[in-house]
Amino acid sequence: MYIFEMLIITINYKMGNQKLYKGSLQTIILKLLEENIKMYGYEITQKVKKLTKGELQITEGALYPALHKLEAQGLLEVEVEMIDNRLRKYYKLTENGTEETVSRLAELENFIATMKIIVNPKLA
Repeated sequence: MYIFEMLIITINYKMGNQKLYKGSLQTIILKLLEENIKMYGYEITQKVKKLTKGELQITEGALYPALHKLEAQGLLEVEVEMIDNRLRKYYKLTENGTEETVSRLAELENFIATMKIIVNPKLA
């Protein structure tokens, strides 16, 4: 959870910078799926909103292209279930997705540590 908290802090630090957010979206999705086994789209948006106390809100227009791209890369698989007479798509990590999540989170942790050194060298 620590890495995810650092990710949220990093995103919140510069919420006006959509490039920072957009570049982190796939990592956010992968981390949530690592922690929750499987989730559907709306559930992902609500979890991020809750974790960030509303500071970060993922739109459908951003979420679904990211989910589809991760699926096309072989990092996610889709499972369809009937819930209340409606089909619901659940996304979950593939084995490659799990490995990629570990790699991206390590990369992110190194990036955040480097940025902290640059932003506040006195703490280094």
